[in-house]
Amino acid sequence: MKKKEEERKKQIMKAAFDAVSQLGYDNVTLQDIANHAGVSKGVVHYYFTSKQNLLLELLESTTNKIYSYEIKEIAKYETALEKLQAYINAVFVSPQENKKFYSVYVDFLAQANGNEAYKSINLKFYENCWGIGQEIIELGQHEGVFSEDMDAIANAKMMRAMIDGSLLQWLTCDLEEQHKFYKEICLNSILKLLK
Repeated sequence: MKKKEEERKKQIMKAAFDAVSQLGYDNVTLQDIANHAGVSKGVVHYYFTSKQNLLLELLESTTNKIYSYEIKEIAKYETALEKLQAYINAVFVSPQENKKFYSVYVDFLAQANGNEAYKSINLKFYENCWGIGQEIIELGQHEGVFSEDMDAIANAKMMRAMIDGSLLQWLTCDLEEQHKFYKEICLNSILKLLK
């Protein structure tokens, strides 16, 4: 029974992600989410007490999944440069995936201004990202491929800012075919920062 409930909850959260990506955070209703999941609104209410609770859990789950995926991809490699390339590949997944995630993520960020729970989830996500960057930078410093006299955590923060800035600019320009260009320019800019 527990497994079935867990599957249903995942189904509703996936539907919520799809609904928010299509309709936007402010416009989406529990009924929209229920429709996307192919269940009744009552079923959605059974698992989540409110739209806000559902979307909070969705933000946390989504950012945790992204972090786990990035960690898994980086772990496949040994050197700092390989790990950096794997990190960029893991973030710049595909035009379709990036467009869907960043469309939803931007909506969540707009809510974070007045919402401590959203701010907390987002800060945890960024702390995880900075940790990845710091690990890569420190390894690169140890290997002698990155500047030894730089502050690893400060530059890890700049690294993530460059990644998100590149993807947000790509998203708002709405030029799907330039995804590869932004990925390459982002990697090259990070390499310049670190060397």
